[in-house]
Amino acid sequence: MLDSCALGVLRLHGRFLAVSEELARPVGLTAARRQVLGAVLRTPLPVAGIARGTGVSRQGVQRLADALVADGLAGWEPNPAHRRAKLLTATPAGREAVRRLDPGHAALAERLCAALGGPDRFAEVVEVLEHLGRALESAGATTGEPGDPPAPG
Repeated sequence: MLDSCALGVLRLHGRFLAVSEELARPVGLTAARRQVLGAVLRTPLPVAGIARGTGVSRQGVQRLADALVADGLAGWEPNPAHRRAKLLTATPAGREAVRRLDPGHAALAERLCAALGGPDRFAEVVEVLEHLGRALESAGATTGEPGDPPAPG
């Protein structure tokens, strides 16, 4: 049963990643850059906070953040809580890039909603996925830093 669940989730992840890449490409982003940029749209965050929220390793987030800064889509600002862990923030250009993605995301959400049988069913699917994530955490299936190898067991 676990194998079937894991394979299904991995297949779903692959499909979402492919769609995300397709949606992000026209505005000059990748799915990974969009994910990191999206994490700091509302409030600046340190790399470790982005990693925790996205499931991407700190090193991966750092590389993506540096690329976003180099492209002018994000910037660093001081972190009053930690002198060395600066906060990543979206620039106006970064916010505009994400805004340009919104119509494609909205259209996909509408198609998914229709394919699933309406907004209530879509909400149920999201709730089940969130519940699965919490269950994995409480079962001790996610240990350590995102991207770290699994604990020996």
